[in-house]
Amino acid sequence: MSDAVRDEKAKRKAMLIRASIYIAGTHLFAGFVILLFTLGNRHH
Repeated sequence: MSDAVRDEKAKRKAMLIRASIYIAGTHLFAGFVILLFTLGNRHH
């Protein structure tokens, strides 16, 4: 396997890892916001 192919696969893997971290982070943030809203609505 050539260096170019290996480099391309490494880049794709790094991009996938970064994308999944971003997706997980936004989901956690959205879940936190929804939780805040539900807790806020419960008190009123």
